Amino acid sequence: MSRRRQAVKRPLVEDSKFHSTLVSRLVSTVMDRGKKSLAQRIVYSAFDEIAGKNPNANPLEILQRAVDNVRPRLEVKARRVGGATYQVPLEVPGDRQLSLAMRWLVDLADARKGIPMREALAAEIMDAYQGQGNAIRKRDEVHKMAQANKAFAHFRW
Repeated sequence: MSRRRQAVKRPLVEDSKFHSTLVSRLVSTVMDRGKKSLAQRIVYSAFDEIAGKNPNANPLEILQRAVDNVRPRLEVKARRVGGATYQVPLEVPGDRQLSLAMRWLVDLADARKGIPMREALAAEIMDAYQGQGNAIRKRDEVHKMAQANKAFAHFRW
């Protein structure tokens, strides 16, 4: 571990269009190789797609509900005890829950081949909002792993 003091966590800047830190985090997650303007274009056009399919719903609320649905509450971490490695279930801290949910939404949208990223991201967000789709399946898989390894919970420290 580093002997230096821990870096100060800087406040996240709101995005310019929706004035939301959640959207700016999504833009940062979508961003690849520092191309932030391209990432903003993808996210904003995905929001336009969501608004087009649901004219009376707010895309920000849909994103918030989708992220809340995908957030993992438990995960497993490998712990080495006496020569054996155990998958120990742990509760996920709040900021990591948000990071994992965003990452899963973006990665699984990117895995949808054959359609543009904006459409794939909009579809993945809508699926997560409705409680279905690949991101929800991923969360359930992580929860199932934690449940299966509940016997090793006493190795937590």
